[in-house]
Amino acid sequence: MTTAKQAQGTWRDTILAGLANYIDSGSIVAGSVALALWKDIYGLTDSFIGLIAAFSANAISAGVGAFIGGWLCDRFGRKKIYQYDMLFYAVGMLFLIFASAAWMIIAGFLLVGLAVGADIPASWSLIAEQAPDDRRGAHSGVAQVLWNLGPVVVLGAAYFLKPFGIDGIRWLFIHLAVLALALTFLRSRMRESQRWEEAQAKKGSALSSWAELFSPRYLAAMLYLIVMYGFWNLWAGYNGFFTPYLIEQNHLPQWAATILPASNFLLGIISLLVVFMPLSDKVNQRTLFGLSALLQVVGMAMLAVFGFTLQTVLLHVVIMGIAGGFGAQSFFQLWSSELFPTAIRSRAQGVTFAVVRVSLGVWSLAVPSLASNDFATLAWILTGFLAASGIVGWIWAPSNEGKSLEQLEAERLSS
Repeated sequence: MTTAKQAQGTWRDTILAGLANYIDSGSIVAGSVALALWKDIYGLTDSFIGLIAAFSANAISAGVGAFIGGWLCDRFGRKKIYQYDMLFYAVGMLFLIFASAAWMIIAGFLLVGLAVGADIPASWSLIAEQAPDDRRGAHSGVAQVLWNLGPVVVLGAAYFLKPFGIDGIRWLFIHLAVLALALTFLRSRMRESQRWEEAQAKKGSALSSWAELFSPRYLAAMLYLIVMYGFWNLWAGYNGFFTPYLIEQNHLPQWAATILPASNFLLGIISLLVVFMPLSDKVNQRTLFGLSALLQVVGMAMLAVFGFTLQTVLLHVVIMGIAGGFGAQSFFQLWSSELFPTAIRSRAQGVTFAVVRVSLGVWSLAVPSLASNDFATLAWILTGFLAASGIVGWIWAPSNEGKSLEQLEAERLSS
């Protein structure tokens, strides 16, 4: 096999693995679009809407899935998990497609969340382990491009489907179910991670792997990622699941509920392609992260100061979209792969992702009521979350650009 063919195969596997991000974000945003319709059809209260958000693919069920999936990935391999969890996802989507009662919405999101949660550590680990050492950031960026593409496609389609009511919105869930089934077939041709196979030959018992994960060296890395990404994700969870709902509740123009959130994610894609993917393997990563964090604090503070008006939301979307492409989400994927050895990489990602998403689930219970009664207070709280994430992330940000995973591990062991 030629070098060119090897590179082509690596990019293909990166895209197939990264499509988990597309169906993750796609299911979150499809749910957010359906939220206002479900509220009218079933007479849902703010508390019940918070319950949907808390146990959706956006939060608790995804966290539980990541914890279980991360352990299984390190134990049985990346390929076995990311190939078959898509069937589980498709079953969950069937509940949302044919939802005729409020309980089916909860059940559907629980199953979908478990599946996408399990897929995240599997796909992120595979991407990092197969990427060239000097292109790991670029390959990780592909997964984030796909994560942003999900909302762009879903929200763009929703603009044309919403006039048909809930029957139109069902097609958003149908396309995600079909893609999950297609991924099950396409991923069957992918290779297992060579780094995982080599680590399996060297590693000890499962108990020793858990002990290693919670040793001071790796516990500190997990705590750093949980705080940095966790505070940012409290904002992101609000942004992804509640923004279309809040636009409708604040009586902004009808087109704004889909076009503005879609624009936010489209700008994120452009930022990833222009900034993160070309630069994250070459320039100081702390500088990139710090600039993104500063811009996002400013962008969120604008809503707190000027309120949820169309002009403010427009400018907010531009700032947050551009900054988001090279910010906490992208670096969390990259750093959570780099800060741990192969033998415990997936379970480390699963544990950190689980803590973050479960915390988001608890927070989501309060968001609908707080947004309805006192949006300014909510906006300031979210600004504080972004500031905390930015400060912690910038102070302790690693600088791993251009180094192999083995070199990074050797540096940790010698420190």
